[in-house]
Amino acid sequence: MKINLANPNSALISIIDDPNQIITLDANFLIAPDRRPIAKRGIRFEQFKEIWLDPIFRAFPNLAIHESVYDELVGISPQSYVDAKRDSSPPQIIIHKDNSLTEVEKILRDTIESKIAAHTKYEVLLDNKADRGEVKSLAYIAVKGLLYFAANDNNAIQLIEKSEEWSTGLDNVQAIKMYELIYYLYRNNLADKTAMKMLYKYQYCLTELEKKTNLGWGDFSASMESLYKSCFK
Repeated sequence: MKINLANPNSALISIIDDPNQIITLDANFLIAPDRRPIAKRGIRFEQFKEIWLDPIFRAFPNLAIHESVYDELVGISPQSYVDAKRDSSPPQIIIHKDNSLTEVEKILRDTIESKIAAHTKYEVLLDNKADRGEVKSLAYIAVKGLLYFAANDNNAIQLIEKSEEWSTGLDNVQAIKMYELIYYLYRNNLADKTAMKMLYKYQYCLTELEKKTNLGWGDFSASMESLYKSCFK
């Protein structure tokens, strides 16, 4: 995935100012990355939980996922993690459910879902699994007027950032990228700094093409600091 540091992300600025806002997560925020055979090894879930999941759930008290994303987690380690967050008192994660939509909202959801699906592998009539989570998530938050979708998938991000060009109906939704939250955790001492460097390199500077395209950690963190330093109190 190509990192874009051309301009500040207004969504990141907004959550720096108020981290209590609802942020809906794509599945790739919850599943430990495994880039084998490019890398010698993947990242174990327990390690991913310690360095990434626990810190972001501590940093942002209103994280959410759509029920279709939860379905993608069935039978794998993140499901138990989400279950514990959901069943805690008070709940530590929000589950967006389509049955909470009104009849008018369902009609609007169906319209937006079709527009989004046209740019993905998801086919509404077949209700196939490919890209289902991101399509359902984005359509739901668009209808509910929720602002932020956090993803580490280039196509999901483009569905938002090219909403006018692609007519996806997501004009009011804003994307937050994983690398932006890596920086946020690092900058605020909310996660292990060495772990954040490692996660950044694993996700964005692993292949030769990525090393040529994306900034190394030092330049990346310096560029992010230049863009967002004034936003931190």
